[in-house]
Amino acid sequence: MRSDDQNDIPPKPAMPDVAAARAIGPDAAVEARWQTVIPRWESTARTHGRGPGSECVDLVRLLRAAYAEPRLRRLYPWTSHYTLRFSRSTTSPWTDEGNPFVEPMGGGVYRVHPPSGHDPLGSPAGPEAAVALVVEHLPPDLGPVVDRVEEKGDRAGAGQGATGG
Repeated sequence: MRSDDQNDIPPKPAMPDVAAARAIGPDAAVEARWQTVIPRWESTARTHGRGPGSECVDLVRLLRAAYAEPRLRRLYPWTSHYTLRFSRSTTSPWTDEGNPFVEPMGGGVYRVHPPSGHDPLGSPAGPEAAVALVVEHLPPDLGPVVDRVEEKGDRAGAGQGATGG
């Protein structure tokens, strides 16, 4: 690569340390992840996006709209194959128990899927409409965000006796 070609590459954005935030607690890890995932996708859209209306650009718009929604902002966002998913766990394996996910289709259209991925819930135009559809289909009691999947089981079973069988 010629040195003058390097001037066309945007600088890599500074990112919060999600692992350090995880040491503070799950809520800090969630916020750090939001502060990481949005700039990364913004950078990807600038360098690899295929222009306005691309799935990459639409994913950035979706991330911003989801972050603006308090019920989604408290969940850990993760992306895979241009889809946006929401987890109660800040570490893998992600726990998206009953949470819909969103797939940008390009051109400002989004497909909202149930957790199973089958029979989409809808294909709204615009990221805000997609976020509203996700929120409408969230489980009524999401429970707390946790650092490890094991914590979910520990909290759910706290104070319950063993069952025999």
